[in-house]
Amino acid sequence: MAIKAQHEALFDDKIAADISIEAKDWMPDAYRQNLIRQIGQHAHSEVIGMLPEANWLTRAPTLRRKAVLLAKVQDEAGHGLYLYSAAETLGCSRQDIYQKMLDGKMKYSSIFNYPTLNWADVGVIGWLVDGAAIVNQVALCRASYGPYARAMVKICKEESFHQRQGYEAVMALANGSSAQRAMLQDAINRFWWPVLMMFGPSDSDSPHSAQSMAWKIKRHSNDELRQKFVDNTVPQLEALGMSAPDTDLRWDEATGHYRFGDIDWNELFQVIKGQGQCNHERLAAKRHAWQQGDWVREGAMAHAAKGNQAA
Repeated sequence: MAIKAQHEALFDDKIAADISIEAKDWMPDAYRQNLIRQIGQHAHSEVIGMLPEANWLTRAPTLRRKAVLLAKVQDEAGHGLYLYSAAETLGCSRQDIYQKMLDGKMKYSSIFNYPTLNWADVGVIGWLVDGAAIVNQVALCRASYGPYARAMVKICKEESFHQRQGYEAVMALANGSSAQRAMLQDAINRFWWPVLMMFGPSDSDSPHSAQSMAWKIKRHSNDELRQKFVDNTVPQLEALGMSAPDTDLRWDEATGHYRFGDIDWNELFQVIKGQGQCNHERLAAKRHAWQQGDWVREGAMAHAAKGNQAA
């Protein structure tokens, strides 16, 4: 018990001093499991997030748009790889946590259970969804777990490109015909509230947020991050000549922040429970890809085993 108490004291001291916890360091099991849950969900979100945009690769309006979108989807696959690798340093199996996602036992971001109905949706995902991701993920570059924080540095650099790509695409639509502007406004109307839900429930209703902040895995609460996103985004909306589907959205001079209407949390919880518009479709696509890739994994494992024997 004395040894465990010493480990706990050293761990607490490192957290307090902002010294990174590394893979070989002692850590409480609850801290480890919290990280596996968060990093796993983050990794799953990257690979599931490839689907709504990949759906438009063959239908992007120009060759340039196709090339940019292809690069972005490829980046998301890389982000998933970085994050699964970070999760593995905690002693979990990549295949195990991926299978839990396929079985519906591990979650991914609720935003990817909404459909991309037209080309404007692709631009809005790059602008709003990746913009929200950046707000959340920049803080994760200072997460207390070293492998996670270092993975986030590279991911954030690429997400910044994605957000600029999305804004450039929606700016073209905003400066286009009346039909293009209407298409863009429709996409904003459908994605605005789901994007605000991406940050998670209000702090009082979040089961993990307080402990994650105490361990410095997270540096800001869900509500703080959501407010920062709104403050960043409303001026961009105005520059585009577009509006948010929120009659309560206004600038509050006293607080120096934009105030926004009530979020329909029931919708978020229904999506999390698997009752979103595309929950079944997204997981079915990943299950099919997993089954179709059996022969690739078997070949790779056989090649690795042969190499080990030769060594």
